[in-house]
Amino acid sequence: MVQNPLSNWKPHLALGITGHRPDNPAFAANAQAVEAALLDIFETIEGIRSEIALDHPGEIRLHSLMAEGIDQVAANFALEKGWQIVAPLPFGKDLNLAINAAPATPDDLTALCDGQEARDPAVRDRAAEIRRLLAHADVFQIADRDAEIRDLLLRKMAGPDDESVGHRLQALTSDNVALAGRIMIERSDLLIAVWDCKRTDLAGGTGHTVVSALQNGTPVLVVDLADPVGWTILSRSEELGHLARGEKGEAETTRLRALVETTLAPISPAVQAMSREKWRRRSPFGFGIYRHIETVFGGRTTKSGTIQAVYESPDKIAEGSARQLLETARSVLDEEGRVYTSLRDELLPAFAWADGVSSRLSDAYRSGMTVSFALSAFAIIAGIAYLPLDLAEYKWIFASIEFGLLLSILLITYAGYRFAWHRRWFETRRVAEYLRFGPAIAIMGVARPIGRWPRGDGDDWPERFARDALRDAGLPDVKVDRAYMRKVLQGVVLPHVKGQRRYHEAKSAQLARVHHRIDRSAETCFLTALVTVAIYLGIEAGAALSLLPSEWPRSIAKVFTFMGVAFPTLGANLAGIRYFGDFERFSAISLATASKLSSVEARIELLLSGDQAQMSYRATSELVQSVDEIIVAEIEGWQSVFGAKHLTLPA
Repeated sequence: MVQNPLSNWKPHLALGITGHRPDNPAFAANAQAVEAALLDIFETIEGIRSEIALDHPGEIRLHSLMAEGIDQVAANFALEKGWQIVAPLPFGKDLNLAINAAPATPDDLTALCDGQEARDPAVRDRAAEIRRLLAHADVFQIADRDAEIRDLLLRKMAGPDDESVGHRLQALTSDNVALAGRIMIERSDLLIAVWDCKRTDLAGGTGHTVVSALQNGTPVLVVDLADPVGWTILSRSEELGHLARGEKGEAETTRLRALVETTLAPISPAVQAMSREKWRRRSPFGFGIYRHIETVFGGRTTKSGTIQAVYESPDKIAEGSARQLLETARSVLDEEGRVYTSLRDELLPAFAWADGVSSRLSDAYRSGMTVSFALSAFAIIAGIAYLPLDLAEYKWIFASIEFGLLLSILLITYAGYRFAWHRRWFETRRVAEYLRFGPAIAIMGVARPIGRWPRGDGDDWPERFARDALRDAGLPDVKVDRAYMRKVLQGVVLPHVKGQRRYHEAKSAQLARVHHRIDRSAETCFLTALVTVAIYLGIEAGAALSLLPSEWPRSIAKVFTFMGVAFPTLGANLAGIRYFGDFERFSAISLATASKLSSVEARIELLLSGDQAQMSYRATSELVQSVDEIIVAEIEGWQSVFGAKHLTLPA
């Protein structure tokens, strides 16, 4: 039996830490109080977690850039509590070590960059502490600019008065630190900032990180260096002008508790119900009717034309449609590492499960509504079919058929409500679409910040599950250089973008045909009815003027009455199917999505074919984020179309 991924949901609390280095005057003057306040916050969070009753206690994960000062203090506290540590480093391990150990001589700088020991005992001690912490962490290294930054560091040390070198070095290092900070913000439920509450304009600095987090919707717990006890939680950047000092208020503790409880205990009744949802290899026979409507009026596609759809098994996706993707992932990731095994064993199977369940529920919901429209037309036609057959004495038979068809409509509508086809389809489809691009997101180390996830009026468990599933894989423990980025772009991102672009182009064209052909068919029915009535009136007029036999109108009245009712009924119900299916708007959504994907595809190909020195982590990760934005926009688009179209009687 295929396992339901919701039964193994792994909620966790992700924290980020940012703060000043020891050379900050406010930190140096109040270091013990600051560390005590930070430890108290960690213990408060740990205490809240221990109070939450969970079948699978959620883990706490700390993201730290491992700079000297607050970053390392927090990492040590986290280690003591058994929390997982993730280190998104702005540079490769060795260069990061060389920068943060603060060597004073070119020889020590070179030695650290080459993975060797420094001569200066103080530098050696600082380097040893960083190595110790990184040995307990998953380390994501942004190393694409290491060679240039190392050269600038040596040149700066040799010529400290060279302003051009200093400015270039400052720009590159600040940009990389800001990038690492962005990765931390994207993956955090709460950013803890130990800050002097002054500057916010230094890229990569504590204040800049605080502002970036708030702008992305990530709440920030600010510990003021001048008054570390009186911490506060901010949720909007405009609140920076209202930072208040004083005793820690009960309201702030309540807010922290609510945040931790909400993150670690996201199980709702809807999730408990969906955790019993079963994946089925095939859809029931009658669920394929809607896809046949698309085929009849729009032509065959990969997802239409069969009565029974067959879904890819979550247990087989690794050897099936995801085989090439996993081969690329294996070439850049540790095959035994957390990210690769999570992709193979959890993320891809979860996508296949959600995609299969959603497709089946979508077919049930849309086929149910389509059948209801068809049955309503047939019920009316069957109810008056005795007229042209001149079987008035057997009208009860036709009435019985009409009654049975109308009862079938009621049963279909009841089944739709009873089994929540619409809601379950929407929720599982959102999960599937969020996870579809998940492998590229995980391998490239990007994520959607907590404040940028869509929010609807209903239960938001699909967004939270997808977020936790993507986060659970964590950051790859890799060194991201240009060769790494090139492989990921060529083997993971570009194939996905091309495949989705082609799918949406074909889907848009098919749905446009469906819309126009159903429209023409409905118009034809109404025109036929008009012609039928006109012919009958002509016969009546001819008989009245003695141009035609007088008995003709009476002998054909029943046949023409039947046609005068049947054709408008068919036309109206075809128009109802067209309205319900909203093929035109779905076509427009797919066309817009294809256009956006085509633009990103062109950008990726330009980056791959151009000067490789221009292939930076910033450019590559932003392309991945662009694809993610397109996916979310497409989800929001189809939700706006079908969100209010529940299964109803075809009145």
